[in-house]
Order: sequence, then C-alpha cells, then structure tokens
Amino acid sequence: MDILFAQIQADLRSNDALRQSGALLQALQQSAAGRDISVIAKSAVEEIVASPASAVSKKLAFDLIRSTRLTTDLWEVVCTGIHNDLEFPDPDVTAAAVSILAAIPSYRLGKLITDSNKEISSCFDSNSDNLRFSITETLGCILARDDLVTLCENNINLLDKVSNWWTRIGQNMLDKADNVSKVAFESVGRLFQEFESKRMSRLAGDKLVDSENSVAIRSNWVSSMVEFVWRRRNALMARSLILPVESFRASVYPLVYAVKSVASGTFEAFQKLSRSSKKTNGSTLDSSKTERFVGVSDVVTHLAPFLASSLDPALIFEVGINMLYLADVPGGKPEWASTSIIAVLTLWDRQEFSSARESIVRAVVTNLHLLDLSMQVSLFKRLLLMVRNLRAESDRMHALACICRTALCVDLFAKESVRRGQKPLPGTDIASLFEDVRIRDDLNTVTSKSLFREELVATLVESCFQLSLPLPEQKNSGMESRVIGALAYGTGYGALNWTEPALEVVEVCRPCVRWDCEGRTYAVDCYLKLLVRLCHIFDTRGGVKRVKDGASQDQILNETRLQNLQRQLVHDLLEVNTPRIAARLIWAISEHIDLEGLDPLLADDPDDALNIIISKIHKILFNADASATETNKLQDIQAVLLCAQRLGSRNGRAGQLLTKELEEFRADPLTDSVNKHQARMILQRIKYVSSHSDDKWAGVSEARGDYPFSHHKLTVQFYEASAAQDRKLEGLVHKAILELWRPDPSELTLLLTKRADPSSLKVPPSAHTLTGSSDPCYVEAYHLSDPSDGRITLHLKLLNLTEMELNRVDIRVGLSGASYFMDGSPQAVRQLRDLNSQVVGSL
Repeated sequence: MDILFAQIQADLRSNDALRQSGALLQALQQSAAGRDISVIAKSAVEEIVASPASAVSKKLAFDLIRSTRLTTDLWEVVCTGIHNDLEFPDPDVTAAAVSILAAIPSYRLGKLITDSNKEISSCFDSNSDNLRFSITETLGCILARDDLVTLCENNINLLDKVSNWWTRIGQNMLDKADNVSKVAFESVGRLFQEFESKRMSRLAGDKLVDSENSVAIRSNWVSSMVEFVWRRRNALMARSLILPVESFRASVYPLVYAVKSVASGTFEAFQKLSRSSKKTNGSTLDSSKTERFVGVSDVVTHLAPFLASSLDPALIFEVGINMLYLADVPGGKPEWASTSIIAVLTLWDRQEFSSARESIVRAVVTNLHLLDLSMQVSLFKRLLLMVRNLRAESDRMHALACICRTALCVDLFAKESVRRGQKPLPGTDIASLFEDVRIRDDLNTVTSKSLFREELVATLVESCFQLSLPLPEQKNSGMESRVIGALAYGTGYGALNWTEPALEVVEVCRPCVRWDCEGRTYAVDCYLKLLVRLCHIFDTRGGVKRVKDGASQDQILNETRLQNLQRQLVHDLLEVNTPRIAARLIWAISEHIDLEGLDPLLADDPDDALNIIISKIHKILFNADASATETNKLQDIQAVLLCAQRLGSRNGRAGQLLTKELEEFRADPLTDSVNKHQARMILQRIKYVSSHSDDKWAGVSEARGDYPFSHHKLTVQFYEASAAQDRKLEGLVHKAILELWRPDPSELTLLLTKRADPSSLKVPPSAHTLTGSSDPCYVEAYHLSDPSDGRITLHLKLLNLTEMELNRVDIRVGLSGASYFMDGSPQAVRQLRDLNSQVVGSL
C-alpha cells in the first residue's frame, strides 16, 4: 500500500495532466474502499489545487477533497487556490473551482465569497455555458443554506452580495442554455422549499428555531424571487416549454409557488416579515385582483396538458400536486382539484411513483374540501384504506385529521340540505366511512397491533370538538366560500348542529372500549370525553324529554339513541378486561345514565345495568394484580371510589349495593390506609343521603360534562424497559386540523408584527393548574406568566405512585403550536430561545 501511495504522489508531482488525472482516479478508488487517503489529499491540495493544472485534474482533486477531511491550514491553501482559479483564463478550470465552494467549511466560507465577490459575479456574465451552469448550481445550493443565512445575519455587506446573486440566479431562468435555465429553476425552487420547510419546522416545535433576523433575510430573498417570477411569468412559461421534456419538471414548482403567493396574499406577508430587519428590498407589487386571477388561470392552462399527455410518472405527479395547490387560491376552480386528484391517484393505482405515496395522500386529503360533494363521498372509503397503509405515523395522523374533519362537514351539509327539502345524498353519513369490511373488522377486533384504529377514533373525536367551536369570521371572500365547513355561516340551524354527527361518531366507535391497546388509553379517553359531553348536553339522567316539554322530534330521537348507546356500553363492561379502561368507562356511564328507569324485575338480575356496574366496581376494588407495569391500580381505585360516591349519593338502590361493597373493601387487609379513610368518608356521605332522602344534599353536585382522565398536558417517559409510555397524539391532531382552518396568512403576519399596545396590558392572570399522567408516575404542574418581563414559569411536581424504585425519570416539556397569553390578550411571544426540557431525577 505504501508503494501505491508513493506512486500516486509521484504522479501528482509531475506536470503531466494525464498522469495526474490517473493518479487522482486511483486515489478516489482507495477512498471508496474505505482507506485513509489524507496523505494523498495533502499532496493533491499542494500540487493540483494550489498550482496550475488541467480542468479535469482540478475537478478530480476537488472530488478527492470532498471524500476526506482536511486540516485548517490545508483549507487555507484550498481557498487561496480557488481564489486564483476564479480568474483563470480557461472557463472550465473556473467552473471546477466554483463547484467546490459548496464544500468549504462555514467558518471560512464567508471570507472567501466576500474576497472573491467580483470574480464570482463575473461568472454569471461568462460566455461559457459550463461556467454559468456551475455558478448557478453551486450558489443555488449554498445561498439557501442555514449557515449562510447566519453569516448574512452578522455581515450586512455579505447580505447585499448574496441578495444580488439571488437576482442573477433568477435571471438565469431565462438563460439561452437549457442546462443553465433548468438549474436556475431548481435553485429558485430550492429557496422556496427551504423557506417553507423552516416555517413548518417552527410550527412543529423544532429546536432549531430561526432567529427573527434570519426569518427576515429569507423572507426578503423569497419575496424578491416571487416578484421576479410573477412579473416575468409569461416569459418563464414560454422558456420552460422549450426545455427538453425531462427538464420541464424543474420549472413547475417555482412558477406555481410564486403565482400562488401573489394570488393568495402571502406575498404581502413575506414582505412584512422582511421589513422586520433593517435591510429591506422596499419593493411593492401593484396588481389588481383580476390580474391575479388571470395569472393563476394562465399557469393552470400552461400545466394542464401535461396531466393528460405525459408518460412520465414523476412529471404527472409534479404537475398534479402543484395544480392542486392552485385550486385553493382565490379564483381557483374545483375542477382543477378534481383533475389533479384523478391524475395522481391513477399513479397510485398503477403502482407507479411509490416513493411519493405519502406526498400523494397528503396532497389529496389536504385539498379534499375543494371537491364537489359527490366526489368527496366517493373518495372517503378509498382514502381510509390508502391512509391505513402509510408508513409514517405523522403522515397517517395528518391525513386522518383532514379526512375526518371533511367527513363531518359533509355530514352536516347533507343533513342541512335535507332539512331544506333537497333529496338526501347517499353515503354522506359518518357510518358510511366504516362500511369497508377491513375497517369494520379492525374496529371490532379486541386485540390488534395496528395503531391506525386508535388514531382514527382520536381524530374523529377531536374533529367533533373542533366542529363544536364557531368558525372564525373572515373578512375577504375567497377560499372559504367553497369550503364545506363554512356552511355554518349561512345556516340558521342553531348551536347544537354538531351534536348529530358527533352522536354518530360515538355510536360507530363504540367497540373501542373493548380494545386491548397495550396500556395506551388515548383513543378511549377521547371517545369517553365526547360521550360525557353529549350526555351532559342532552341531560340523559332525567329520561327522554317529550314534545309537551318543548323537545323537538330530532331531540327526542337523539336522546333515545344516546340512552340506548349507554345501555349497550353497560353490557360492553362485561367484555372489558383492562382495569384502566373499565374504571374510566364506569365513570363515564354512571355519571349520566338514567338509573331511576332501570329498576330490575329481580334484585339479582345479571342483565340489570346497575348490577353490571356494581360487579365491575367490585372487580376493580379487589383486583389482586398490583403490578405497576400492567395497571395503575391506585388511579383505577380512585376513579371507582369517586364514581361510587356520586352514584351512591344519587340513587337509593345504588347506595345500598355500594355500601356493602365499600364496607367489604375497608375490611380487606390488602387495602391501604388512605383508601380505607376515603371509603369511610364515602360511606358516611351515602348513609347521610339515604337518611335524608327529602333533602337536596349539597354534597351531590350536578354533572358538568367534564371527563377528568383525558388530555394529558405533560409526558413522562421512562428508561426502564418495563415502564409504560403513553403516546401523545393530541398536539399532532390539533396541528393538522389547524392547518386546514388557519386564518389568512396576512392576518397571522399582522398579529406577529403588530407592536404591543400598552392599553391591552392587563392584570397578571392567576395560575392555572395542569395535571398529566403517564403511568406509572404522575405529574402535577402549574404555570405563571409575568407580563412585566415576558417570562413564563412552569413549576413541576413529580409523584411516584408505584411500589418500584425508578432510578431515572426523564420529564419532557415541549411547546406545541402558537404561544398565547392565558387571558387571551392579543400579545404574542416573539421569541422562545431558552425553552429547555429533556428535567431528570430519581424517585
């Protein structure tokens, strides 16, 4: 090996271009084989990079540099060589020097491009197609990077140079050479994608949050490129049509992104963001609403033929996805969406472009509301099966949230249409979502390893709660006029119209209470929370209301359905084998069930609802399994004791049966002292109520519709293999739903950039207690905000309620979504730099 390396170095020292290139190829082979070639790399830097050499040798030397690590002093030699080559008479040598710029370390890159500004800029004016291609490709990669944005943030002169280079890259989209034009389109598209990905990562709570200045810098570049593309869109479309067919795809995204930004108003949002820095491009875009509509239509007319005539799956995908996004802007048309969706789903059916399946589903479900009603209905069952096969949990959750939200809106819309005298449209009810055999079987199977069904129940329920909130009024009429969910604006049906689809959801998702989810309770918690809320709204404990009481036929029907569902859930208790779920189901049922109307013919009737509830309470109280890995016994017992107090205080027969159970529980030697004292107190209350039956006892509070076990705010994760972990889906679901119904971007920008108004400052709010459980530990927390210095303080208390000693507990605290003041004042937290989690301790 030493002999080979010595020969390679000797060839590098020769002035023979053929020997040098052959030696560099051998060195690259050795590097590919995993051998250390740092000695050869040093020789290549000194003999090739820092000295005159052929363009081929230079290119191979730079390839060699990329495959190894250089010391700081060698990088200095490389930078000197690059600077010299930028002025070399042979443009191919200069092109090779330009290509290595992307590999220069960040700490040295700023100085190099500052020192070589004149030479780099002159490359754009070269007569050599190869050099213009190289400078456009390399700078297109470098200038969108995070490290360069950070360098520009601290160097105003560098920022000016980079901004000018972006302008030159944009102009190269109209270059006479096809390869230069294509790579310029790709570079501008990369800038747009980087900007969008950064915005999305901030929404997702990424640790690497861009500073305000870096956001402003990116916004400045993006707005200038959007403006350029908009102004020259006709020329750019004409240029793209004469590109080779395999290069046309690169031109699609930059055109669509820029035109959509202008037509939807986000261009103004970018400009507002860019003005938050001292440097601004100062440009404005004066275009009428009609011109924007025409601009969008022109781009669609430009792209549409490729959906029908192209044979390239990648091109069909690119055109279809981007046309779909244009259907969503003011002036967009539903047929653009349907044409695009048909095209991309055809790719799925043909098993082509499988690597983009997540993107296909995401694009379709996010824009589902743009389609006409019959097409939405026809797609629902198909989309559920497609989503079920997605690999990434986050993609599945986002897609399910979109599907469920739109399905509920369609259900509402169809019911309202029937009330107005129109013929009912088949397949619009919630139950039709579950008609497929595979979906129905998955819901009814007790044990299943699939997370899909849990996610489906959770997203359906979360979407119901989103429907219960009023939609925000929007000032301008554009996209929302076509959104099915906006029917709430025009209907006079009333505030409770969301309860009808919600009632169908709790009927269809009923099997979830029998599932064995390996300790996870998120889905059943969501389900029971909705059930309790509906029971509270319809007040089912008093029995079904009659017409003479002022109830409508619809209300009578819904209350009857809900009472029947309660009785079915009571019988489901017999099949629930997980104490955690059984305790929660008992609480949810007994809080609202009409016990007065359920007296049995025989006191020991095994089918009587109350007898079933009491027997299940008995099993939980006397559960011999104390293993913390399988059940949170303490929390289960606390739940049923609380349930026993409320149940026994409200119903005489329940009080008699529970008195016997509680006295037996107190006498059990396995019962701990805390639970014995609590049982004694509950017995006293039940006995007091039974002896004062004519008095309304203050200890029996009315049901409030709250479900105390759901929506944990904090997650605790354990390093012990035996410990349980709760999966947290709530934030993800809310984010997906908010993406569908977020306000106009310009309004968001106004909220972010508006100065704090002193008149809106209020008295500091009181502390809000947050509690969260992730077995086998319990977290109590509260937070305080101090408006004087903008500080938010979170206090945590961690309780170990198990019998095992946990050596290491990791409390993860995260911020999801936007940050609002607790009292709802319109102040926004501009930067959260020091939000550090990961508090670690022993218990």
